[in-house]
Amino acid sequence: MRPEAASFPVFFGLWTPQLLPKNIRDTQQTSRMLHMKVKWCLGFVLVIYLALIHRSQGESQVICPSQPIVATVGNDIIFLCRLEPPISALEMTVEWARPDLNPRFVLVWRDGVELESKKHLSFKGRTSVFIDELEHGNISLKLSKVKLSDQGTYRCFIPQLNKDSTIKLDVGAVSSPVVNMTRNSSVVVLQCESKGWYPQPEVFWLDGEGNLLSAEPTETVRGPDDLYTVSSRVTVEKRHNNNFTCKVQQAKINQIRETHIIVPDDFFPVPDLPDPTSSSSSFVPTIIGV
Repeated sequence: MRPEAASFPVFFGLWTPQLLPKNIRDTQQTSRMLHMKVKWCLGFVLVIYLALIHRSQGESQVICPSQPIVATVGNDIIFLCRLEPPISALEMTVEWARPDLNPRFVLVWRDGVELESKKHLSFKGRTSVFIDELEHGNISLKLSKVKLSDQGTYRCFIPQLNKDSTIKLDVGAVSSPVVNMTRNSSVVVLQCESKGWYPQPEVFWLDGEGNLLSAEPTETVRGPDDLYTVSSRVTVEKRHNNNFTCKVQQAKINQIRETHIIVPDDFFPVPDLPDPTSSSSSFVPTIIGV
């Protein structure tokens, strides 16, 4: 006999899913669940992606050298500083300041322009950023024509990131020493003088082999401009090598200046030869008898 066709209840001309065969219902349910899982996975990936972007921006640090940098008066110096990981600082606010000043700002970059009105008067026309490098996270500061008064601690601050870093600047002044020689009846005296140093330097005398010579105490004078003048004298004798060096150095700013001098043999005084007929050349004791 031919099997009878399956009959399905109908209500108001609509099929009810609950009355579908079980295998059909299971297929539809699996499809819906798979679709929901795909949507959930895509949403999760999108959330993670956005979170990573936000995190990479939020965790950028202001990185500057931890060691002090040294500059000499009149030269230019760059305070190297960057955002790491790199993000564009072109539309951010970049503040360079020295907390001990009033106003404290050395440079302010905001909304794509430098705000000259915020800058301390002593830095007018002497500070700048590398505009073409800001979009790569380079927030370094250039300071031109360094002055002695520029010495101090500088702070770089990015308000949008609430991140900052500091750099200490040591400023020095140097000059080459000048050496003169004089002669008296028995010795040659070398005098070394060097003007315009900061901080206070040390003075050393060396012979031709680099050996340290014993010299008189160094004289030091500090001028009204806070720069030091140092002078030193040493007495020298004739040697096989009459080459002498005055060495002025300042260890803190790692600066050394030297001046060499050669004393001619005939500049040294010729010692007087004793007169063999002179009674003073010998001593004869006198014996008195009792």
